[in-house]
Amino acid sequence: MIKLQVKYLSFFFAVISLLSFFNIIYSYYLNFYLNLNTYYYCLIASIFLSVLFFKFKSREKKFSIFDKILTVFFGYLLIPVILSIPFYFSIYNLTFLNSYFEAISGFTSTGFTIFDNIKHIDQSIILWRSSTQWIGGLYFLFSIIFLIDIYDESFKKSLTNYLSFDSSEIFKQAIKIFLLYSFLTLIIFLVLNIFSVRTFNSLNLAFSLISSGGFLPDNDLTNIIKNNTQIIILSMLMLFSFFSIFFSYNLVFLRNKNINFFYEDLHLIVYLTIIVLIFLLFFSYNKEFSVNFLAIVSSMSNIGFSLKTDQTNMSLVFLILVLIGGSFFSTSSGLRFVKIYSLFKYSINQILSFSKPKNVFMNKLIFTNINFDFNEINKYFLTIIIFIMSLFIFTSILSISGLSFENSFKLSILTLMNTVNSSIYGLTDFNFNNLHFLTKYCFILFMIIGRIELLTILLILKKFLFKN
Repeated sequence: MIKLQVKYLSFFFAVISLLSFFNIIYSYYLNFYLNLNTYYYCLIASIFLSVLFFKFKSREKKFSIFDKILTVFFGYLLIPVILSIPFYFSIYNLTFLNSYFEAISGFTSTGFTIFDNIKHIDQSIILWRSSTQWIGGLYFLFSIIFLIDIYDESFKKSLTNYLSFDSSEIFKQAIKIFLLYSFLTLIIFLVLNIFSVRTFNSLNLAFSLISSGGFLPDNDLTNIIKNNTQIIILSMLMLFSFFSIFFSYNLVFLRNKNINFFYEDLHLIVYLTIIVLIFLLFFSYNKEFSVNFLAIVSSMSNIGFSLKTDQTNMSLVFLILVLIGGSFFSTSSGLRFVKIYSLFKYSINQILSFSKPKNVFMNKLIFTNINFDFNEINKYFLTIIIFIMSLFIFTSILSISGLSFENSFKLSILTLMNTVNSSIYGLTDFNFNNLHFLTKYCFILFMIIGRIELLTILLILKKFLFKN
């Protein structure tokens, strides 16, 4: 029997109510009355569901990991329904499907949009789009803690010294995440203001960058970022969603600097440095390096922003960076660098063990004393297999729907990695509004699949296909 832990979702509806109230105040303050009523509708609906789910009492005191996965998946379906209310009841005559598509795209931090011209949209709606990303990034981080039991011991040890997560430890980590997430959002907002980015754009970009989202407050990033200094600063701020959200916290507040708490971020620093050096030496001869640096970091953090420059000849390279992604405890997506590196090292060790059977090869990563076992390698391998299957299925669906194979392949990767389409992938002007309604539903499904970690899909299939 399926048992959803709906009390977990009540907190996020409470956050939506706060965001709705903030938009109401913002609309009154700047005299944006055209869509004001929509935020009242959202406020009432979110408060009602927050109270209802919080008061809901389940007879079950212990939930299985399968129940938790379905709760998270249910949240990815239900929460965007409430987030779509301001879009649906706005003056722009959006259908429910288009409103839901926009909300899902924001909540999964993907950034696909059905709006043709952002300049024609009310500022309060633009701010609401960015808010859907912010709460989606928070939901994603909370869900990692909520589903921590499906992940590897090595990842748990990079977060805490506890061997298991009881309710008190989950609550402690959740509070830490909320405070860090809010504080880093404020830091990004202030830094962008210091470097002369317009306040409204700074706020929207702060919501997008911390959540690894793809929504912009303008049609083009070049209308917001004007000079090389701003490009470099924006690129550096994108790294907040590339590294672990705990990285800066552990550097400052961790008394006993246990290497296990930093090992993934140290690997990512080496990875980032190598990629930047390769681009600096071989691919920056005909353009400013700052433009390449923005494209690199944007792809690695699964944000996808880019300036309108001709980089289509490098689109495959940037797509590979999108596939690899960032830290496990970040809002970025991707297959994760540490997982790919672990698979590569394990494969090399297996080959060497046959050629040199008397030698002992340790399955241990640098910067850590943690050994990864065979079960973890199986999980990594299955994640890759599920991704390849999902990529093949979605590419086939898009090709059948009338898109070219190249665009279908690129869009499938970006959808599963929750990265916005832009000029660096050769998909600047793709129109999602004109897609067939069935194709939009497919995009919605695969945006969610990409966000809930591919391993959870395997566990869901296992529950339905295998009884034991």
